[in-house]
Amino acid sequence: MALHGTYQIQFHPDGPGSEPVTLDFTPPFARLSMVEEIEKQAGVTLPRPLDGDECIAFMKELLIKNKVDLPQPATSAKLLDALCGEYVECQARTKPVFITEHPQIMSPLAKWHRSKPELTERFELFLMGKELCNAYTELNDPVRQRECFMDQAKAKAAGDDEATCIDEVFCTALEYGLPPTGGWGIGIDRLTMFLSDHNTIKEVILFPAMRPQPLVGIPGKHGSDAGAPGEASAPAQ
Repeated sequence: MALHGTYQIQFHPDGPGSEPVTLDFTPPFARLSMVEEIEKQAGVTLPRPLDGDECIAFMKELLIKNKVDLPQPATSAKLLDALCGEYVECQARTKPVFITEHPQIMSPLAKWHRSKPELTERFELFLMGKELCNAYTELNDPVRQRECFMDQAKAKAAGDDEATCIDEVFCTALEYGLPPTGGWGIGIDRLTMFLSDHNTIKEVILFPAMRPQPLVGIPGKHGSDAGAPGEASAPAQ
């Protein structure tokens, strides 16, 4: 509002000269519970548990039916993410939408929902099909956190390059105690794209063309300075 004087702004998704769309930031934003919305839009009920073999087979069949390529590896988390993209994220077009209550199997660092089994206290904000914000109540149970990391390690071993490894240092830190905590991260560059009417991130980030330079006299090394042989070079920023 302070930037444009209105909640509704013009945005050219395909660049200058293309057909503009009106982005509407007028509050409140819609809130869609991920699993509930998938089931509503697809007209199905996902078998429970969400990470069970029956549900995995069901989700594969649903994606194939809708001619959506199966993710690799086809883990329950990746299948749910694909379904979310097909049925939920696509609803966030010209007005921001909160996607809430992500399944536990998709959110290894988020605390489980206090009243809804298998879900977490997490939300993401989407606009034009792009994620702007990710937030959740932090999981502060070290035993449960270690179990989540172990599940992630299994997924990583199965070929999921987005899965994390077991972080024993983090788990040990949790054993000393963490009070109820929430956290969030926002994609400032993406938000800036929309507010300034730019359709590529390179147009809004500070240093889009920066690349590490080779260090003279040190084959295979890179840095921001190319000093003389034997001289120390500053690390790339």
